[in-house]
Amino acid sequence: MDWAWILAATGFAFAMAGTPGPNNTMVTASGANHGFRRTLPVAVGMGAGVAAIIFAVAAAGGTIVSEPRVHLVLKWVGVAYLLWLAWRIATAPVGVTGEGDRRRPFTFVEGALLQLVNPKLWVMVAGAVVTYGGSAAQGLAVPAAFAVIFGGATLASTLAWAGIGVGAGRFLASARSLRVFNRVMALLLVLSLLPVLGE
Repeated sequence: MDWAWILAATGFAFAMAGTPGPNNTMVTASGANHGFRRTLPVAVGMGAGVAAIIFAVAAAGGTIVSEPRVHLVLKWVGVAYLLWLAWRIATAPVGVTGEGDRRRPFTFVEGALLQLVNPKLWVMVAGAVVTYGGSAAQGLAVPAAFAVIFGGATLASTLAWAGIGVGAGRFLASARSLRVFNRVMALLLVLSLLPVLGE
């Protein structure tokens, strides 16, 4: 593991984490609806979830990502869960001052647990472990580096997308426009699943 490896893995991490997908769509919608500060917990949870998963998979030698049955189960559980999240975003109440359960932002725990069923994450993890996995002789150095690089890239990307959502939210003055925005975000979340369904 040298600087060339670190730069290559970091570039791959930002390319995967920074592009539209479930995490970025969710934090964009959350930023528009709840503001930056209240979106921080879910963004940090997403980064922590990515770091924990890629560390565990890399430490285990990548065996879980090479098992077709495990991949298939994760894929369909992930699709079902993300469709439910899209519905939750699309039907979220707007222009409400109360803080009922459906009005609250996603939490740290929800952001972290989402990664277990995030199809885009598993594609990223498989690509990272296969391409940059290193050798068993390096012990936990490579898994730890993966955790820092990919968790950090996810956190930076989700915070940037949350900021985009906050900016969009400032232009959405009416409940109707915010409702339309939420439905567009929900649709984008569903569309982000198409590459997974095409596998």
